[in-house]
Amino acid sequence: MLQTMAVWMDENEFEGASIMTAKKQSEKDRKAKDRDAAVADTILRQIDNAGNSATLQVENAEIPFSNFDKVLWPGDADHKPVSKRDYVRYLYVVSEYLLPHLKDRPITLLRYPNGVDGKRFFQKHWEHKLPEFVETVDLFSEHNNADVEFLLCNNLPTLLWLGQLADLELHTIHTRLSAEPDGHELPRTFTGSVENIDKSLMNFPDFVVLDLDPYMYSGKESKGEEPELHEAAFKKVREIALILKETLDQLKLNTFVKTSGRTGLHIYIPILRNIDYDTVRKVAEAIGRHLVNLRPNEVTMDWAVKKRTGKIFFDYNMNARGKTLPSPYSPRNSKQATVSVPVDWSELSKIYPTDFTIWTVPKRLEKKGDIWTDILDEKNDLEKYASAQSASKGSETKKRSK
Repeated sequence: MLQTMAVWMDENEFEGASIMTAKKQSEKDRKAKDRDAAVADTILRQIDNAGNSATLQVENAEIPFSNFDKVLWPGDADHKPVSKRDYVRYLYVVSEYLLPHLKDRPITLLRYPNGVDGKRFFQKHWEHKLPEFVETVDLFSEHNNADVEFLLCNNLPTLLWLGQLADLELHTIHTRLSAEPDGHELPRTFTGSVENIDKSLMNFPDFVVLDLDPYMYSGKESKGEEPELHEAAFKKVREIALILKETLDQLKLNTFVKTSGRTGLHIYIPILRNIDYDTVRKVAEAIGRHLVNLRPNEVTMDWAVKKRTGKIFFDYNMNARGKTLPSPYSPRNSKQATVSVPVDWSELSKIYPTDFTIWTVPKRLEKKGDIWTDILDEKNDLEKYASAQSASKGSETKKRSK
């Protein structure tokens, strides 16, 4: 009896201690949440109350902003214009979802100093003195035949600074500097020669990327213009994406889809970093050729624009070192300020690119969160598929030689 009571008392003491610990942790979490909310309120107040030019205090950095009231996206009858102030506010509000997709990936700036209706220019390197908060990495560049410094967007001050630069599209490469969790065996020497970078972590991407672009014209485009967004074309690209998913499902591959933010769709296949870019591109090409064989009258891989007309263009050439695509939650250069947004495969048949804009995406994220938050935990081992593809090509070559 006494022994039973002792056990009961020990259990109750343990339970009481557990409850107290849980209460303390809950209180700690509440205080941390309150602190975060207070910081957010302070930054948003600074953005909302600043004049046309102002210096904002963001974390431990002071960032000067100018032309806050300049309109960068003009909008249309159904969509409000977006100013630089609105854009910087958007970047801040979605930063907890956006920054993980940018982290440790060299970026390419796509700057529109006078908004999406003005001239744009690409910028991979920064020739002036950088703010102290901007992180960089040196990589060997085949184009320059030298080591070159690339920018990283690894923190909130850098993200908002990009807003000040009118970097309206946030483009990243498909490789990361971080070896976690699957790159520890790969060399981390990125400089000195093409041989070094070929062997390194930066030549082994996290994804196979498949870019579906509808080359179906509405008839309203000016001569030489790319096809504009319209319902018939997007309906077709959705249909082809779902057919592609059936093929990838048969291969038991985990796949993710997002709107391009323009007229098409991006399909991402997360992969273990055990095959390099050249091999990844061959896998993507094989997938594309299979899709063309399934739907020859609807899908093309032809680079001649005339031959693409009326079809969905399957672009596999984004699978190359240095090539970039807009990050999840990056705005695009449309009048409506549309955003490249991850969507569930189950909702693909119901969505349209203009559903997702700088004005609407924060509400979606508040409701659904980032549905790609675990994408790097869903990696596929493509080494076996790559080996099968190489064996198949070798067999075809032998047959032709006979």
